[in-house]
Amino acid sequence: MNYLEKGFMGSTTWWKYVVTLLMVFGGIGIFSIPHAIAVEKIRQSGIYDPGQFQDVSFLLTLFDSNVNIVYMILPFIGGLLFLLLGVKYVHKQELHNLTTGRDGIDWKRVRFSFGVWSIFIVAFVGIQYVIAPESIVFNFQLKPFLILLVLAVVLVPIQTSFEEYLFRGYLMQSIAILARNRWFPLLVTSIVFGLLHISNPEIATLGYGLLVYYIGSGFFLGIVALMDDGIELSLGFHAANNLISALVITADWQVFQTYSIFKDIATPNIYTAVLPALLLFPLMLYLFGKKYNWSDWKERLTGAVEAPQNTL
Repeated sequence: MNYLEKGFMGSTTWWKYVVTLLMVFGGIGIFSIPHAIAVEKIRQSGIYDPGQFQDVSFLLTLFDSNVNIVYMILPFIGGLLFLLLGVKYVHKQELHNLTTGRDGIDWKRVRFSFGVWSIFIVAFVGIQYVIAPESIVFNFQLKPFLILLVLAVVLVPIQTSFEEYLFRGYLMQSIAILARNRWFPLLVTSIVFGLLHISNPEIATLGYGLLVYYIGSGFFLGIVALMDDGIELSLGFHAANNLISALVITADWQVFQTYSIFKDIATPNIYTAVLPALLLFPLMLYLFGKKYNWSDWKERLTGAVEAPQNTL
């Protein structure tokens, strides 16, 4: 049984999806309260123009970047917690069935994907430093970096895991159960995943064309999940993408502004932001496909999803 069909092993009554999603939104809202309170206290102080508080980029300047990371990831902690509670107690579904078509979660896959993409990120920064050294400055500060290291290692994988379990896990399975095929959940989750990044500061800087990258990332991660029959590779890739980037390089126009080792001071350019990733995604698909012997791409990406006989 593949991992999409494992969605039938839990309770699939329609209202349970509504309840679980409401729980997720509720968890996000509850865990957003500390940041809202902190911002409101600053707003009431009268130091800043009230209109500035409508600007996401401005909000990122109100606190130390290490504090910002905590505030930013708290809602994801709430979302993941309530999603898993909904899956377990509302749908009566096991976590490994939401994760993979295999008998258990394959952590070797998570580690492999994390390691490979981490190497690519570090190599890319190194190439940029060699080709255009004037675009990167050394940003290392020992004490705040060590604090960042602890916070990032603990918190960032929670953020990325929430997004993977929500989009490539829960929503992918849920829409597949409704549509009874593979291509429609891939299409919907990828587009929604991309559009949810529309309020990121990067969009304000580079324009809506950057949504091509976010939606493309959604398609890449969804294709990986469908071809590999599980989200382990997607979990590792997404964690590496956010964690290693946060530790290695930052920029003033990014949502993750951190005490990273390097800082990119080049003028933001949508082409240099989008093209490298879109070129590397096919390479990663090739590497994963070779290592895990992927085959029958058409069936795995567009084929039917059928309920197992014992769940009808």
